[in-house]
Amino acid sequence: MQQTPVLREFSNMGFDGTRRRFPGFPSRARLLSQVLFPREASRFELKAGDLLSFETPLSAQQITLLVLDARGQIAPGALGLSANGRLDLESFDHRALLGWNARHGGDDLDGVVVTEVEADGLLVFAAKTDCTVWVIRALPVAALVSGAHVGQIFVTRTAGTPNIEDFLPTPLGEIRDEFTVKRGTAMAYELAEGETVQIIDVEGQQCSDFTALRVDALDRGLERDIDSTATRTMVRGAYPGPGLLDKFFDRDLNPMMRVLQDTCGRHDAFGMACTARGYEERGFPGHLNCSDNISHSVAPYGVGARVAWSAINFFWNTWVDHQSHQLLTEESHSRAGDYVALQALQPLVCASTACPDDLDPINGWNPTDIHVRIYKKDAPIRHAVAYREKEDAPMSISQQSAFAPETSKLTKHFAPARDLWAPVSFPATGTIGEYWACREAVTIQDMSGLRKFDIIGPDAERLLQRATTRDVSRLAVWRGSYTLVCDEAGQVIDDGTLFRLGPELFRWCCGSEESGRQLDALAKQEGLQVRIHALGNALPNLAVQGPKSRDLLRKLTFTQSTVPALDDLNWFGVTVARVQDRDGIPFMLSRSGYTGELGYELFCAREDAAALWRAVVTAGAEFGITPMGSAALELLRVEAGLAAAHAEFAAGVDAFEAGLGFAVSLKKAGFVGHAALSRNAQAPRKLLRGLWFEGDDVPAHGAPVFAGERPVGQITSAVRSPMFERAIAMARLSVEFSATDTALEVGQLDGHMKRLPTKVCDIPFYDPKREKARA
Repeated sequence: MQQTPVLREFSNMGFDGTRRRFPGFPSRARLLSQVLFPREASRFELKAGDLLSFETPLSAQQITLLVLDARGQIAPGALGLSANGRLDLESFDHRALLGWNARHGGDDLDGVVVTEVEADGLLVFAAKTDCTVWVIRALPVAALVSGAHVGQIFVTRTAGTPNIEDFLPTPLGEIRDEFTVKRGTAMAYELAEGETVQIIDVEGQQCSDFTALRVDALDRGLERDIDSTATRTMVRGAYPGPGLLDKFFDRDLNPMMRVLQDTCGRHDAFGMACTARGYEERGFPGHLNCSDNISHSVAPYGVGARVAWSAINFFWNTWVDHQSHQLLTEESHSRAGDYVALQALQPLVCASTACPDDLDPINGWNPTDIHVRIYKKDAPIRHAVAYREKEDAPMSISQQSAFAPETSKLTKHFAPARDLWAPVSFPATGTIGEYWACREAVTIQDMSGLRKFDIIGPDAERLLQRATTRDVSRLAVWRGSYTLVCDEAGQVIDDGTLFRLGPELFRWCCGSEESGRQLDALAKQEGLQVRIHALGNALPNLAVQGPKSRDLLRKLTFTQSTVPALDDLNWFGVTVARVQDRDGIPFMLSRSGYTGELGYELFCAREDAAALWRAVVTAGAEFGITPMGSAALELLRVEAGLAAAHAEFAAGVDAFEAGLGFAVSLKKAGFVGHAALSRNAQAPRKLLRGLWFEGDDVPAHGAPVFAGERPVGQITSAVRSPMFERAIAMARLSVEFSATDTALEVGQLDGHMKRLPTKVCDIPFYDPKREKARA
């Protein structure tokens, strides 16, 4: 069937109507933005007529621009600017700039002329000629650590005369070939072993069915293609993703492809590629379909036609309903420019489609194109997933942590922690060994996924009094406190530690960027004079935890007499220090942690991170220091009764129901959520309590808790405790069933077919008076 004329089309991208809205699918121009944090530098290639704009959502910011023409010569005039400063390589993380400059045979850049500009709100420059612009956020390391610095900016390149290349993601390496698969068609292509294919959704919400066949099998007259069932079995999931379980397999369990990057993360490996029969049974005989298109595209390679292809359906958003077990679907999660990058593990014949389905939401009701790039096998493409701090925020690709040069020598087991890869465990010791090292000696852990904000100005305390649940006026300089940010209903938006570094200078270390948006909204609403600086990944941090952590740091830490010394730090104390002496690596040191043990956290500049790790490990050798990952931390956290986002606190749960009432000062009036929490405190309906099991069966998050046949609560977190040699859990229970020693049961197998007897107990399970952390 030929494609028929379309009299009217529509797109969900940027649609904001009265009947439905798509805030998670902004216009393509917005998706081309990048976020830059303190001491970062990023490169932008501009053509004549392109626009380069800077947006500072929180406060005015200083920006350094290094502009070079096509010959590599300094050329600020290409943006209509004049030089007014000199480049100081020590003022930012210059490794990317120097690497790029060396590859292009450039001259020494230290001290070359640059242009300093201030962006307050929106600042736009137009390129007069083709040029390369390095945007630099200069800041001394000591200023970053102490809090006297600048925040984030959004940088957007807008093409003067847009074409498809302007809306495609930046290439991942050297391209061997690329082409566009027009909507309603398919194209076949070959991959050599080690080559990588990138399948790009050009306009968003477009499904692309994909298959690959082994060349060695085709040469023997056999067809061995990706097998979805074999793959699901091998990766123990619906489909592979970047990380340990990253491979697609054929029916003989031979690995065929490895997923290197995936910016969407929502695909289908259960359904077939769409078929002629599927459209016929819906009243559309002769409709274009992916299965026929795949058959036609691979026919020249000697592959037989199939009525239905068992393909990997990239960007098709499906899920299985846990009650009916039906396969359900709706619009795709894929935004414009989202992609999947797969590396061939052997020579392959591949086929990619741009699905023609225009009868339902699979393609957003609007089939569009797919773009394919093939990279040479020596292209250095790392494992990565996408991270967006909000549904309409620019996409960033997960980065290696600043401590990765050290941690990657010790483990291959990493998992995404917001926009970074964090170690899960270290095979030399294992999760249980790491746990006991923290309980008995000392551990070191990369915790850089934490978000950090600096709040500065004459109204900083006033803002934080309004935004957080504890009395900030009682917080002394060089002290910190665990506190919450709540909404008007008393639900916890975020938790974290607030440090006071000066009379009008605070550092907020928390779990998500939503804190920053809440602080910004309150500051604007109340007309406060305050600067809010988002640090992003500019201040990576280590957790040094365990009973020997103080002894270790005594060998390492130098402090000036004007700030608290290490031994002066009580629980939640903070100071600024250096490694060994006054000229050593600067870092912020806080007595805090997430383990229930004596512990500290160290915050430093990105370029100092690896050296700081090595210094801590060297100093800790005599104390048996052990690297620790997130799996061991989960055991420690639950034993210590510490709350986590999306577990103890989540949507619809107030601070008291989350077990965080100790962090709420109701005597302090006026903070957001005070009225709701005051009301709820008078007549609580649910409480967070511990559950003590006799066996080792660990219930799942969300498992129902029963009193007889009636559900009375829900599991929030559960582990098998190494300390107590049994399963333990935290659960949100109806107050009527929350008394200590109340006998309950946790339901499994639909809640009724299997039960785990348990008794209600207090939390924390371990060190209930927090004596170890306070020691």
